[in-house]
Amino acid sequence: MKEFWQKFGKSLLLPISTIAVAGIFMGLAAALQNSAIVGETFANLVAVQNFIGFIRKLAGLVFGNLPLFFCLSIAVGLAKDEKPTAAFSAVLGFLVFHLTLNYILGLNGITADVTSVQALMDQGMSEIEATIVNAKYETVLGFFTLRMNVFGGILVGLCVTYMHNRFYQIQLPSAINFFGGKRFIPLITMIFIPVLAVAAYFIWPFFDSMIGLIGQGIDKIGVFGAFIYGSVNRLLIPTGLHHILNQVVRFTPVGGTAVINGNTVMGALNIFNEAIASPTPVPNEVFQLGARYVGQGHTLISIFGLPASCLAMYHMADDKNKARVKALLSAGVVACVLTGITEPLEFSFMFVSPILFLFHAIMTGLGYLAAALLGCSVGGVQAGLIDFTIFGILRGAESKWYVVVVLGICVAAAYYFGFKFLIKKFNINTPGRHEDMDIEEQNVNTAANNIELAQNIIAYLGGKENITNITNCFTRLRVTVVDQTLVDDQKLKTTGASGVTHPSETSVQVIYGLKVEGIARDVKAVYYSK
Repeated sequence: MKEFWQKFGKSLLLPISTIAVAGIFMGLAAALQNSAIVGETFANLVAVQNFIGFIRKLAGLVFGNLPLFFCLSIAVGLAKDEKPTAAFSAVLGFLVFHLTLNYILGLNGITADVTSVQALMDQGMSEIEATIVNAKYETVLGFFTLRMNVFGGILVGLCVTYMHNRFYQIQLPSAINFFGGKRFIPLITMIFIPVLAVAAYFIWPFFDSMIGLIGQGIDKIGVFGAFIYGSVNRLLIPTGLHHILNQVVRFTPVGGTAVINGNTVMGALNIFNEAIASPTPVPNEVFQLGARYVGQGHTLISIFGLPASCLAMYHMADDKNKARVKALLSAGVVACVLTGITEPLEFSFMFVSPILFLFHAIMTGLGYLAAALLGCSVGGVQAGLIDFTIFGILRGAESKWYVVVVLGICVAAAYYFGFKFLIKKFNINTPGRHEDMDIEEQNVNTAANNIELAQNIIAYLGGKENITNITNCFTRLRVTVVDQTLVDDQKLKTTGASGVTHPSETSVQVIYGLKVEGIARDVKAVYYSK
């Protein structure tokens, strides 16, 4: 199950990375259409503003079709083979799912017209009651359907993938074997998915109510929920399962619910992006709700906290090793500050000292809590300097980006002095401290080219015979192996990895940072070569 959830989380990364880019475009477009930022003259340039408006529409296309993108990404990510067939069947299944729901709703007299807020108020409901009922439905690709958000896409993606992996090699009787193998998947999809939709029609309202109750519970504890999220998010980093938690708060009522331009929006990231995209002014309280679980809390550790921890580890290293420690950490610091990718730095100490990692997790939670308490509203997905500039500074003073900077300075000081104290107090062997790095450096990445490096990585993973699957996420090479005892963690670190983790009996994750994409490509090329 752990391995499944890791693969599942990894399969969500493609749409999430697309969200990050689309969010940046939307944030820039919103800033360039704000006369308070760019001035009245620029804001009144019709041709320029029409082009910027088109950019906002493009970004809106991404956010408006997230359920489909999640469905497609899960099918591609989890399919064992014949991935194009899985992708085609996933799109087909998604359309069939919502067509079926649309048909059932129509049979019961439930349409967009009769569930509009005004129509419900005309029937005697209060505006709040009408809004709650209206929020249960939405229009997806032209189909009026149940509002399942990304859950609908995830559900269809998982079911289609299960059928694909089970039947894509099926052999039918010779007379109809033309429809066997991969051609069988679209057929079984059109048969099974309507059944799934009927079940969802009756089951989803209970599931939706449960999610709503969880969201209400978190809402009652207020900003303290941000502390819990921030701390747990970091504690899940070693397993790679933090991606699952991220999606829950970003796209479900657990991350908050808000009404924007008459529409009910659920999930922290959905709320923030809907507020950014709104053509009419949105109260800053809505931005604050949307930013509570995205952006500002992570910004405090990626721009301020972790770089300060690296400075502390550098100062605590032995003098003879400081130059090498600086070289080891500097690339990770740059990536962390600019893009918000923290894992290469976190893996430099999380397995060396659980004490340092626990300190880091608590500080992350406190950062989220403090930013929420002080009313900051700096959003963003990756939450590095790029996002901070676009979703904080360019939004103006109402985002309270300057408060985040002040908090960040305090967080940096806490990380620097906290790490120094803990390292000294518990005599922790952080990089370059009480170790001979001269020997290690002689063995680091001596491969003459990328192919040789890939060959070394495969060898240190126990050879081709020990490997059954190779994938990657933003920062990790994820490998499924037969025998963990054949994996040499120390030698893998000499290939440029900042850490190695073993989340399950058959799973190995090698942390390379942002360069992992190229490394994974080369490793796959060598692995699949004869």
